[in-house]
Amino acid sequence: MPSATSSQLNIPSKKDSVSAEEWQLRVDLAAAYRLIALYGWDDLIFTHISARIPGDEHHFLINPYGLMFEEITASSLVRVDQEANKINPDDFDINPAGFTIHSAIHAVRDDAECVMHTHTAAGVAVSAQKEGLLPLSQQSLFPLASLAYHDYEGVALREDEKARLQKDLGTANSMILRNHGLLTVGKSIANAFLGMYILQRACEVQIGALSGNRELTPIPGGIVDTIKQQASQVTKGQGGNLAWPGLLRKLDRTNPGFRD
Repeated sequence: MPSATSSQLNIPSKKDSVSAEEWQLRVDLAAAYRLIALYGWDDLIFTHISARIPGDEHHFLINPYGLMFEEITASSLVRVDQEANKINPDDFDINPAGFTIHSAIHAVRDDAECVMHTHTAAGVAVSAQKEGLLPLSQQSLFPLASLAYHDYEGVALREDEKARLQKDLGTANSMILRNHGLLTVGKSIANAFLGMYILQRACEVQIGALSGNRELTPIPGGIVDTIKQQASQVTKGQGGNLAWPGLLRKLDRTNPGFRD
């Protein structure tokens, strides 16, 4: 996959002007954008992934509006505050709809370093189905262990929707935005990505299964009820952190440049 570097986009490197901690967040977040593009979950320049920068300011990093996900680099990411003000006025502008959703969650979920949102065909299709995500596959069990729903209110631009987003998400790590798409949060960018990977797969399986015109076999309720403990055992508390180094190596082979 072709990729762009910061130099090609005329974006000065920020590596020496931010803390080492922020730079690592930038590299991981840029990688997440490239991975979303690599797996075909992007939606041109729309949807967003954000990462909270540690500190009392509740600043977070988000993508510049107008760049394709395959073009995102560590230095191109925009640091904003809770009022959508760019900390660096020379940065690209951001999408106000993305700001509304992500700022709402970062404001109340200090445990959520990363918030990931997609508009994939399978995700939007499941979000439009009245029953939402069904227990039809092993993949579906993991998001079902911590899944919330938010009803569609139009393009997410209104300030008053934030409170409802926050209430609906609660302490869940996955959310289906009705008629809109998918959202995951994680204690790390890696965990948020793994959550999205599994949720996306579950939606793909569900759409495939429902299109087969055959009677389905749902997973028994007792298994669904015990999935929280089982999920912890499978990931050993590490979640996406186990897969992340391999994913970064994959990007270095197929779509380098995100570290710029």
